[in-house]
Amino acid sequence: MLGPFPHIQHFLPLPGSFLQQQETAGTHHPLLPSCCQLLCALSPAIPMAPKGKVYRGSVKDFPGFNASQDADALYNAMKGFGSDKDAILDLITSRSNKQRVEICQAYKSQYGKDLIADLKYELTGKFERLIVSLMRPPAYSDAKEIKDAIAGIGTDEKCLIEILASRTNQEIHDLVAAYKDAYERDLEADVVGDTSGHFKKMLVVLLQGAREEDDVVSEDLVEQDAKDLLEAGELKWGTDEAQFIYILGRRSKQHLRMVFDEYLKISGKPIERSIRAELSGDFEKLMLAVVKCVRSTAEYFAERLYKAMKGLGTRDNTLIRIMVSRSEIDMLDIREVFRTKYDKSLHNMIKEDTSGEYKKALLKLCGGDDDAAGEFFPEAAQVAYRMWELSAVAKVELRGTVQPASNFNDDGDAQVLRKAMKGLGTDEGAIIEVLTQRSNAQRQQILKAYKAHYGRDLLADLKSELSGSLAKLILGLMLTPAQYDAKQLRKAVEGAGTDESTLIEIMATRNNQEIAAINEAYQQAYHKSLEDDLSSDTSGHFKRILVSLALGNRDEGPENLTQAHEDAKVVAETLKLADVASNDSSDSLETRFLSILCTRSYPHLRRVFQEFVKMTNHDVEHAIRKRMSGDVRDAFVAIVRSVKNKPAFFADKLYKSMKGAGTDERTLTRIMISRSEIDLLNIRGEFIDLFDKSLYHMIEKDTSGDYCKALLALCGGDD
Repeated sequence: MLGPFPHIQHFLPLPGSFLQQQETAGTHHPLLPSCCQLLCALSPAIPMAPKGKVYRGSVKDFPGFNASQDADALYNAMKGFGSDKDAILDLITSRSNKQRVEICQAYKSQYGKDLIADLKYELTGKFERLIVSLMRPPAYSDAKEIKDAIAGIGTDEKCLIEILASRTNQEIHDLVAAYKDAYERDLEADVVGDTSGHFKKMLVVLLQGAREEDDVVSEDLVEQDAKDLLEAGELKWGTDEAQFIYILGRRSKQHLRMVFDEYLKISGKPIERSIRAELSGDFEKLMLAVVKCVRSTAEYFAERLYKAMKGLGTRDNTLIRIMVSRSEIDMLDIREVFRTKYDKSLHNMIKEDTSGEYKKALLKLCGGDDDAAGEFFPEAAQVAYRMWELSAVAKVELRGTVQPASNFNDDGDAQVLRKAMKGLGTDEGAIIEVLTQRSNAQRQQILKAYKAHYGRDLLADLKSELSGSLAKLILGLMLTPAQYDAKQLRKAVEGAGTDESTLIEIMATRNNQEIAAINEAYQQAYHKSLEDDLSSDTSGHFKRILVSLALGNRDEGPENLTQAHEDAKVVAETLKLADVASNDSSDSLETRFLSILCTRSYPHLRRVFQEFVKMTNHDVEHAIRKRMSGDVRDAFVAIVRSVKNKPAFFADKLYKSMKGAGTDERTLTRIMISRSEIDLLNIRGEFIDLFDKSLYHMIEKDTSGDYCKALLALCGGDD
């Protein structure tokens, strides 16, 4: 199997390699080599990948290389007043590191001068740092980065983590030797002197470069390690950090991938979430980096590059270090993961975020623009296949943040609320404390007790005493879930314009029982059927999707493998990704496609989407995004994401409601209310996994006053 995810071989039952399939079909993926290219790769002029692997770097040996001529060209580019920066960057970025070292030697022989010193003198700023980094052998470049990270006051822990968590045993050994040679100091002693605690202990383990490399995995040991990690963290009062250090620091990557899968099965949560819950500080960040690199080094670096450029400002040191260090190892893999994960190419993000010669040099190291190809990557599809498999076997317990209050007294709560609203002023804090700490069923009892005790409508009183976002939140909490969803749907369709996003969010994520209750509440409140309002306010395929979902007729049975294969074929044909000729008309295919996504059970759809990957080598979500548009695309994507991981879907919606300028309070309020008793605890976990920040902190930062207090109470804690 080609690409950055070779570990997929042990679970991916595809017939033969992707390349063999392509050759049989007489076609080639634009980013995979042809047979001629593979033969050319055996030439000594091209850097050799390890036996059996395709070279995945973006920078290769320059054909017809002549160190003496290149030394002359660089000397002439720096001679006289000013320097020809374009000539310098074109030459250096198109030579491999081995060739650059030879150029340095030739330059010294011909001119008696140090090429790196001359480059430092002629160039400035970020461009100089990038070019000089390219001139050092990889181990010496890493040694320089680590020396800079621990020199002076303070330590750049992120740099230490990035390098030591991602390098192979041999790269670690070379780094230790280069550090000793360059600085006449012991790297381990310097790291020990500059760090502390469990963070230091794990760094020392990684510095040994002693990770097991045997790909033969014992299933018994996999189960034992997964059990030991669970008992060292989730099942233990406190945490046995030594167990985490030993297993994550010593076991082979192949073994650890299987341990992580087993851990998910027995605990119901990914190892990353347990690490975040059990560990803290730099030690937590280091262990998460190790896990990410075990899963996929390319994905780890894609994420690091994205974070280096997103938002205001650019972390240029990180950007330079990764672009230089991975340019001859796995830059093509990083590009593929980047394009798949962030829906934009690494090339385009560098282009938008940098400038001048610095930008030109980075783009040369990048080696190409993946947006130009317009195709998805087979490696990403293979990862998608695995994720569907894991989502099917993981037994995740959905947990809300709001539980029924113990020692509940509806009459006592009614009295507290009346007192909070009686007289001049309102005690919003008392209202928030009562209503956010009671289950919805208990709030319904409070409504009745308030009416019986005072002869007043609690909802009307709350509405007159509260205002703004807090009023909408509190009043929403007082409705039953079905009444609240019905009200949100009514708001989405009434008046000028339609709030399609709200329609999609609710209709695509509710189960049959919830849909039936919504229909009943809608009819009771508005004396119209939900189906009629959806039909009159929407049109085309989008209307058909919503009406189908509004019927609440989704199957609730298990998967049917034979049917799943046929359904996957329909999905592939509809998305124009199947080679199988179909006698169905376009309208017929679209109708069947809609019926499959809107009426098949979630377990069955997981199998359909997995079969789709096997059949097309594409991820269904990406295929829908590419081949559909508008509300129809958004609705189908919401269904797919809900089937894959509903808490992650809502985590993404919450993040988008608060990121950037302004806050989408309607979405924020709606999700916090509707999921607080269902899966908000799971959503919190997905939120921190996806965005490296807690939902609690983002709410705290993005909202204010009593509205903020109420949201934080529903959130239920800070992860």
